Amino acid sequence: MRHAGDISALSGYDIEPVDLVTGGSPCQDLSIAGKRKGLSGERSGLFMEQIRITKELRDADKLRRTGKPIRPRYMVWENVLGAFSSHKGEDFRAVLEETARIADKDTLIPRPPKGKWQTVGTVMGDGWSIAWRVLDAQFWGVSQRRRRIALVADFGGQSAPEILFVRKGLSGDFAASKEAGEGVAGDVESSAGGTEYLTGWDVQSRRIFSDSGVFPTLSGCDGGGNLARIVCAGFHGGKSTTSVRRLTPRECERLQGYPDGWTDIPDYIHKGKRRRASDTARYKALGNSIALPPWKWVLKRIAAQYERDATLGSLFDGIGGFPLIWEGINGKGTALWASEIEPFCIAVTEYRFNGEKESEVRST
Repeated sequence: MRHAGDISALSGYDIEPVDLVTGGSPCQDLSIAGKRKGLSGERSGLFMEQIRITKELRDADKLRRTGKPIRPRYMVWENVLGAFSSHKGEDFRAVLEETARIADKDTLIPRPPKGKWQTVGTVMGDGWSIAWRVLDAQFWGVSQRRRRIALVADFGGQSAPEILFVRKGLSGDFAASKEAGEGVAGDVESSAGGTEYLTGWDVQSRRIFSDSGVFPTLSGCDGGGNLARIVCAGFHGGKSTTSVRRLTPRECERLQGYPDGWTDIPDYIHKGKRRRASDTARYKALGNSIALPPWKWVLKRIAAQYERDATLGSLFDGIGGFPLIWEGINGKGTALWASEIEPFCIAVTEYRFNGEKESEVRST
């Protein structure tokens, strides 16, 4: 997988076409734990770069392959729950509208009927669809409560709600206990262009258990950074004792579903200086990364839309979570390129996917 460099300098006209673009634009300005600057913030405003590149990719592919399905067909966006309420809900409305305009430039997305975004919903357009849902990593066997928005856009069809909402007759690694779509509890409203706007899907997730019992739940930090601290209880001298310690980087990797040592990389070079993978850098990168198991479920359902090995481009790649999942599903080499802005994250991705030796690991 090629690292394409800083997203702000990336052109969708110059990079390889892919079937799916994934991205989790930095969440610091949307998080409840952050300063809530919203999409106007320096970090979270990078979402528009994802929109720009996806549009450019599709424009270039339309010219390149006249009369054939345009790539990318799918886009995925991941973010914190603060996106629903940021700027009184206006930021999430903007996310939906800008995403929809990739397929239809004249689309207008209204505010929800009661002014508050539901945690599950969908927008259906003429030949395209968008669906979102809050996924909690604890229900996929990860030992922490980590709730994140999962948004899937299908620019070439109506499959987005089918991908995110498990229905009867559909198989998946982790089935929901109550099938989505059996009843819509919210309202249906017509918006410009005949677009249907739905909210309030009745969706519940089932807790996944280990062979030995329930996985313990550890609270994650919505703002990224430190994942959690662990409470150790026991007995000493006939008395119960409790102590608190910080999780190790390896434990944080396991909490997010990464292989042991994934962020333990050799020294790398940034701006002419040798840097090392400090625990601080590893904690920060893991705290801002995706939890793999729920996203594996989503990406498998996107990949199932193809009768071939589909391809991926990853924006705001983090430490390679989306490419790691994708190549596990579709095979090595199906993640074509990635982009990031954090030097340590770039170094992890380059090392894990390109196998550079220590002296060859570079970040741009």
